Amino acid sequence: MKIDANGTEIRVMGDVVNEEAYISLTDIAKYKNPDNAFIIVANWMRNHSTISFLGLWEQIHNPNFKPIEFDRFQTVDKVVLGLLS
Repeated sequence: MKIDANGTEIRVMGDVVNEEAYISLTDIAKYKNPDNAFIIVANWMRNHSTISFLGLWEQIHNPNFKPIEFDRFQTVDKVVLGLLS
């Protein structure tokens, strides 16, 4: 399935009826940079809020989530931001 957002085609994967569908972040990023959407996604992935959101999402939706392993990402993120010394 695909949706159109301001002329940008965005893929929707999964079960829309049961609200278990996902949208393509790369397709959304193509709106800003059609030739190098990966740059937009990479910048988004460096954002502290994004890392926190992904950790929370995984805790809620992933029964195999390993919080101790995820803590490494949060620690690196905080060091980069200068929140830990």
